[in-house]
This record gives sequence, C-alpha cells and structure tokens, in this order.
Amino acid sequence: MNKLESRRKFLKRGGLWGAGLMVAPMVLRAETLGLGGRVGPNGRINIGFIGMGGMMGAHMGLSQQAGIQPRYVCDVKPDKLAKAKEKMSGWNYEDVVATPDYEDVVHDPSVDAVVVATPDHWHAAIAIAAMRAGKDVYVEKPMTLTIEEGKAMVEAEQRYGAILQVGSQQRSENAFRKAAEIVRNGWIGTIKEVYAMLGGFPPPVLGPEEPIPAGFNYDKWLGPTPYEPYTAERVKGSYRGGWRRYYEYGSRKNGDWGAHHYDIIQWALGRDHTGPVRFVPKGFEGEPYSFYEYADGVKVVRDHPETKGHMIRFIGSEGEVLVSRGGKIKSTPVALAKRPLGPDDMQLYRSMNHKNNWLEGIRTRRCPICPASVGHRTATICHLAALAERLKRPIYWDPDKEAILGDPYAKRWQSRPRRSGYELPA
Repeated sequence: MNKLESRRKFLKRGGLWGAGLMVAPMVLRAETLGLGGRVGPNGRINIGFIGMGGMMGAHMGLSQQAGIQPRYVCDVKPDKLAKAKEKMSGWNYEDVVATPDYEDVVHDPSVDAVVVATPDHWHAAIAIAAMRAGKDVYVEKPMTLTIEEGKAMVEAEQRYGAILQVGSQQRSENAFRKAAEIVRNGWIGTIKEVYAMLGGFPPPVLGPEEPIPAGFNYDKWLGPTPYEPYTAERVKGSYRGGWRRYYEYGSRKNGDWGAHHYDIIQWALGRDHTGPVRFVPKGFEGEPYSFYEYADGVKVVRDHPETKGHMIRFIGSEGEVLVSRGGKIKSTPVALAKRPLGPDDMQLYRSMNHKNNWLEGIRTRRCPICPASVGHRTATICHLAALAERLKRPIYWDPDKEAILGDPYAKRWQSRPRRSGYELPA
C-alpha cells in the first residue's frame, strides 16, 4: 500500500470523510491539518485530475512538468479511468490513485489543486467543493451550467481565496490578445459590430433506452440533471456532439465555441465585469442571424457569413481586425496587426501559456488571466443566448442586477432544479 492510499484509509477511519465535512469544510484546509499550507513559490503542486475525457488529454501533460505531482485520476466511466491510470503508470506515476468519485480527490488534504474537465453540468459542484476544501481549481469552459451557479462560484472563489482559472485559453494566445489590444486602444475607431463563427451541432438524439455499461455510474454522471434513459449518444464525448447536443448538460454551440469567442469579445470591449442587455434568436421577426447587443448598441452576430474565414471579426468606424487560432490575425489598415504598443497604449494582461499561468498563480497567489469573475460573465452570455434560442424570443438582461427582465418564465432558467442528493455545495 502506498503512502497516499494509507492516508486516505486513515482519514476514512478518523471520520473526516463524508457528511461531517459538509458541516465544517474548513477543517480540510492544509494549514488547519498541519500539512504545510498553500504551495510556496518553489513548492511541489499535488494535482487531482477529474473527468478523463478528450479534453483532459492535454491537461494531463501538466504531470510532465517539474514541480508537479499527480495524485489522482477520476472518472465515472471505467474505461476512461483505466486508460488514465495506464497513462500515468507509463509516466512512472504508479502511486496515482484511480477513483470514480470526485469526493475522494477534493477531500484528500494532500491534494493542492484540481483540474475539472467533466461535462458542464458538473463544473460548479466539483469546483466549489474543491475550493471550500482549500484547493485551487482549473475548470474547463464554459465555467457553469447556469447563471446562478456562476454567482456561487464567484462567491466561493472570493470566500476561500482560491486561484481559479477558467479554460478560456484563447486569452493566452498572442493573436487574440493583439486583436483585443487593437480594439481596446481605439485603433479601428468605434466598434459597430462583431461577428463570431460558432458553427452548429446536430439536434439531440432521443433514441430507445440502452443497457448501462457494467461499472458505469450513470446516475452520478447525470448528477443534478433530470433522469433520462441511458443511451450511448447521451454520454458520448463532445467533439462530435455527444452530450453537448443536449440542453440538459450545456448550452450547445453557445457553450462550446461561444465560450471561447464571446470571452475574447468581452475582453476586447473592456466588459469583463458587465454584459449585453438583449439577446435575439435567429428567425425572430425574420432575423437572419442570432445576435446579442450591448447598451451602447454594439451588436455581436453569430455565424455571419462575412467573417472572411476567421473566427472573430471586429468592425470599427475606422477599420477592422480579424483573428483566429493558429496565430492568424489580419487588419485594415494592414499595418495595425504588426503595430507595436506605444508607451501610452493599454497593454492587456499577458499570459503566454494558460495552464502555466494558473500554476504561477498557485505559487504566487497572483490572480490568473481568467478567474471565476470573468468566466462567469462569459458563461452568462452563453446561457442567455441559448435560452433565447430555446424560447424563440428575445431575452432582456440587466447586467448590473444580473437578472432577466420582463419575462418570469425565462427568469426561472437563471437556475435549474437539482436532483436530490446533488445539491450545490454552500
């Protein structure tokens, strides 16, 4: 038995595991337990990886960095868990514990930080549980399933002093930062419209019920969401639709590519702590495209055909800038894309690597480039745009009060009922 497994068994016998933690979560903080407190500037970071699907592949590479010690891999799907354990063993991390229960990870005081790459409907509960246990968090985008979850995550980040990074990694890519700086510095004049290319998913597949694979805790996979008969398509990875097809678990393409592009648009417009006021779905009163609009009239249009082969196009009164992954950036006037910042120009937060920016934050306690407060505002846009599409009518939003206006039914969707046993941690 390795030392980590011994510690887990000790904690279980000692009564620290389970319901008692919900009453007094702070007893789990490392400093309270005499285990060394927050990671120091040169200290080793012990990490638990939760959700071993396709998105976790790149995150597991953190284990190859100096000063990083993986402690857990966690997934409710036995095949994903076995593959993750095998990969860690191949990297000579034989001591890594494989568990289907995220509680094992967040309740272990030897773990300093967790990476959460589950489907969207589990992000908030796991992240909040980890933060209240004294851990730092990297959580995939979009940060939440609902607006009210986002408020709870922002509050937890502040209450527990956590370093939380949302996986909106385009903020750490040079081309997107450059485009945002061009806009923020007024080099293309007043912004009139922004086009964002999201693409689409096929509709949800509601096929006949299928047998649940052996060893797969489907009930826990569903977590707080409504119980639905099992089908392989419902729980399949999100790259070709899978669970992202279903509104029960996310915001479809708004929560997929929208979480990236809307985030950059917020950043470029200087609106990380506010948001739009109106969301209009495609087809409403003949509208050819879905869009949302800020109070000053700036309109963000989804899937406009004139993105000119780029992911985002900012259109200003004196020019434009277009940007995509792979370092693609193009501007009119042409020279703007390579124009250096002057001494009086605004320079945005510079992160050269998204995950390393998080690790640096863990060691220095410096706020990362995309904390919960920022991720929440972007996720709110994703949720409201998706809600307008589902209801097929405009949604009006007060970004100061963070409330849907004039539509009591729509306002109910700022949160969602959670199944018993899967309540959001306080």
